[in-house]
Amino acid sequence: DIAAMVTPSWTSKLPPNLGEASHGKLNADQWRTLGSAYLPASLIRRWGNVSNDTSASKRRRRLLDITMSLFSAISIATAHSASKSQADLYLRHLQAYVDGVKELFPDYQFKPNHHVAFHTAKYLCMYGPVHSWWTFLFERMIGALQRIPTNNKYCRTTFNLLKFSLTDTLF
Repeated sequence: DIAAMVTPSWTSKLPPNLGEASHGKLNADQWRTLGSAYLPASLIRRWGNVSNDTSASKRRRRLLDITMSLFSAISIATAHSASKSQADLYLRHLQAYVDGVKELFPDYQFKPNHHVAFHTAKYLCMYGPVHSWWTFLFERMIGALQRIPTNNKYCRTTFNLLKFSLTDTLF
């Protein structure tokens, strides 16, 4: 689906070999593009028009519904505007997602991120659109640091990074 999908020019490109070990890690923007464009379209195409009434078909349809609730919550949270009504809609989609996961996967252990996600609605009302306060800058910096070859000599690398940053700051 990814290779055949036509997307706007402003979306991040995904590796053509997504899912294989050779493609490496996705960055935060690629995850956003995957979740906001590619996955919804692919899942709707594969699971949306189920004509038979088997339990497996019903389960896939329910999984599609809760996944779309998650995608909707993310889309609302990352919009370039924020209001009380959007925050309320975000919470409804997030709650539908969590309730669906509990229903389909009763043994699933929710992570702290799930709890924190419920606070996002409050932050949307307090601080405005997420793009004005999220941490992509720090994620990019961490990614850049992870690409620095250390040769497992961490003290030397730390010293060099400190030396270069101080040199740039002082001179």
